[in-house]
Amino acid sequence: MEKMLVGCFLLILGQLTLLLPAEARERPRLRSASRGRNARTHPQTALLESSCENKRADLVFIIDSSRSVNTHDYAKVKEFIVDILQFLDIGPDVTRVGLLQYGSTVKNEFSLKTFKRKSEVERAVKRMRHLSTGTMTGLAIQYALNIAFSEAEGARPLRENVPRVIMIVTDGRPQDSVAEVAAKARDTGILIFAIGVGQVDFNTLKAIGSEPHEDHVFLVANFSQMESLTSVFQNKLCMVHMCSALEHNCAHFCINTPGSYVCKCKQGYILNSDQTTCRIQDLCAAEDHGCEQLCVNVLGSFVCQCYSGYSLAEDGKGCVAVDYCASEDHRCEHECVNADGSYFCRCLRGFSLNPDKKTCTKIDYCASPNHGCQHECVNTEDSYSCRCLRGFTLNPDKKTCRRINYCALKKPGCEHECVNTEEGYYCRCHRGYTLDPNGKTCSRVDHCAEQDHGCEQLCLNTEESFICQCSEGFLINADLKTCSRADYCLLSDHGCEYSCINTDRSFACQCPEGHVLRSDGKTCARKDVCQAVDHGCEHTCVNSGESYICKCLEGFRLHEDGKRCRRKDVCKSTHHGCEHICVNRGNSYICKCSEGFVLAEDGRRCHRCSEGPVDLVFVIDGSKSLGEDNFEIVKQFVTGIINSLVISPKAARVGLLQYSTQVRTEFTLRNFSSAKDMKKAVAHMKYMGKGSMTGLALKHMFERSFTQVEGARPLASRVPRVAIVFTDGRAQDDVSEWASKAKANGITMYAVGVGKAIEEELQEIASEPTNKHLFYAEDFSTMGEISEKLKKGVCEALEDSDRSQDSPAGELPKRVHQPTESEPVTINIQDLLSCSNFAVQHRYLFEEDSLSQSTQKLFHSTKSSGSSLEEKSDQCKCENLIMFQNLANEEVRKLTQRLEEMTQRMEALENRLRYR
Repeated sequence: MEKMLVGCFLLILGQLTLLLPAEARERPRLRSASRGRNARTHPQTALLESSCENKRADLVFIIDSSRSVNTHDYAKVKEFIVDILQFLDIGPDVTRVGLLQYGSTVKNEFSLKTFKRKSEVERAVKRMRHLSTGTMTGLAIQYALNIAFSEAEGARPLRENVPRVIMIVTDGRPQDSVAEVAAKARDTGILIFAIGVGQVDFNTLKAIGSEPHEDHVFLVANFSQMESLTSVFQNKLCMVHMCSALEHNCAHFCINTPGSYVCKCKQGYILNSDQTTCRIQDLCAAEDHGCEQLCVNVLGSFVCQCYSGYSLAEDGKGCVAVDYCASEDHRCEHECVNADGSYFCRCLRGFSLNPDKKTCTKIDYCASPNHGCQHECVNTEDSYSCRCLRGFTLNPDKKTCRRINYCALKKPGCEHECVNTEEGYYCRCHRGYTLDPNGKTCSRVDHCAEQDHGCEQLCLNTEESFICQCSEGFLINADLKTCSRADYCLLSDHGCEYSCINTDRSFACQCPEGHVLRSDGKTCARKDVCQAVDHGCEHTCVNSGESYICKCLEGFRLHEDGKRCRRKDVCKSTHHGCEHICVNRGNSYICKCSEGFVLAEDGRRCHRCSEGPVDLVFVIDGSKSLGEDNFEIVKQFVTGIINSLVISPKAARVGLLQYSTQVRTEFTLRNFSSAKDMKKAVAHMKYMGKGSMTGLALKHMFERSFTQVEGARPLASRVPRVAIVFTDGRAQDDVSEWASKAKANGITMYAVGVGKAIEEELQEIASEPTNKHLFYAEDFSTMGEISEKLKKGVCEALEDSDRSQDSPAGELPKRVHQPTESEPVTINIQDLLSCSNFAVQHRYLFEEDSLSQSTQKLFHSTKSSGSSLEEKSDQCKCENLIMFQNLANEEVRKLTQRLEEMTQRMEALENRLRYR
């Protein structure tokens, strides 16, 4: 009871101290050298100083012995420690002292159990040797937590509530992580005082020291000013520890605070709302435990378990079904099937399980009177089917039967008719025909051969008999047997300007020498010299008075012989400006690049294919089958591809998706304009490590990654779109739909598979031909080879895209388009109508869809003989059009003549029929 009263008194006194003004309280924040040993002391200090007698504590000094601490400063640290020892009551039953110094490694100078008297501790401190190595502060705290405060090294058990204290002195930045290990030390009940000297990062000190930081974190300008902290630590270390003075009721740990205390829990437990008791931390709810079925909390961790009928896999997370069929003598005749906690027997299709639940009996489906078959019932493996008698076939209802139509079924190829019989068919001919020996084709009955027909010229078989006919150019006489020659000039109003001449089938008009028949086939005109002589012009002959001249098509020039033509070399005749190669193309030219280069946007300069514009999206498998080590290899693989490209908004834009059970956009096509930033984003990419929804990733890539919102260039810009899909296993969804949509919309798909990747899926993803767009490796050791092949493939894709966009590099003087021989000619009627002597009368000539070959050739010569019709309208142009008119008229004349001949033949046939 007396102990409780003393504790309450001290607690009230401590609280009153906290209510004093800030300048009256000794709560040093950033300590400076201006505060000396003789600073004014608060009245409470005397009480605290007296409390150091019989003070129980386990105190461990951790001293920075790195090379940045010089010999003089190292001596100051040892003096500071000796000063601290002066006011401590050192002994096995009171204050025990241990000391570590650290550099690149930790050296245990002496432990809590080594010395029993203060003089021995002072002597050991003075004998310490400077290490002069690195600064592994985190390693030193870890050593203190695991070893220095162990009962084996002299620390008293936690149940005795003896305060555990670390006093750490450092002058530089740690070369390792300190925050996590310092937090663990504080959580176990260790009070940490952090003292920084010189240019120490204050945030690092706060990460080490206990809270509140104003009571446990100190910073001085140099080692000489450390002595100013002696009195401060006399107050701190000699303060009454409430955990020892009071009944704290903490379930696990009691942590002293200025004038009070707080309760803490062991690792794996968390504090309840009463702030004293502890409960096990639910790690199954707090972590991604990865258990396939059940997660069970244990102290400080968790374990995976499985449902009944399953056992835990070797990885400690997955579950596999217990194979009862393999472990028991099931005696099933057909199949044994594992069930929940047991097994059962099952029969094959077409069999039923007997009452003994082991053996099987064949099912007779036809024994049932309800099968409904019209002819026959036949048992099948798991049901029955109906069958028809010979000469019949089963109807669509699969029950009733109908007679077989052999003619429709066999399609025997009868020329006229097919006749069904009961078990087959035969061919039959129409009236007036007889069946040939092959039994299929038919021949007309030759009445003309069977009797003396008496026809003078021709005998024509009819269905029942025959009729006589005359040869072309003859008419049948009234006896319907004999023939007379037809005088077409006499029979018709021929309209010839000069003379009419009978032909075999009609008549023709004839002109005198030196004239030719016009296109109307009746009137005459003076001869066309080009048509009248063998002019020998390679391209076009143009009449010139009483003679002619040869001309060439556009893009050609006349040879010295005045007849042959040769192509103009535009590349040599103009300053084309092509960086690599100039290629003639008709009346213009295009620039091309050497292999490994692509054409720049100006159509003249060339750059390496890796500098070419491309929108490239990586689709990376981040499923758990990959593993973190292999995921790092994939990141290096992506970085290698990026290194081969020139990254900029005008050249290569690159985006990246990672997918597992979900899809995560790591960065879009618009996020980065430099390879450096992009590679940094790849390096910091976090591994997802779950399922493998490849189809979902392709859908995301197709619908979002190549949109202008995410940085893709418009389709009109014709920038190649490329996707590189990486996977190491089977997808958990369908990939074909979105892969097909992507390829159909112009996205070039590369599929990269490693290990257990499925070849069929890779083929569905990859563009054609797959031998250029699909890459597979058995393991990750050959990823470098795939990377090189991919770089080459993307390069070739850019070259192909460049070739597909070939266009004239320069604009030569504008001319009328020159069609090739295989190109259809389109005539603009407005050009022809510009000639007044041609337009009105011959507008009908242009109602046809196409012209004869000779007309096309003439039109070529007309178009290529000079400047554009729109630019120049002169008499020569109209003369050329008149030539065109003449040829067109000639074509019309021939058509008219054929029409007249057909009319006469129809009249002759009508006459013959009239006199039958």
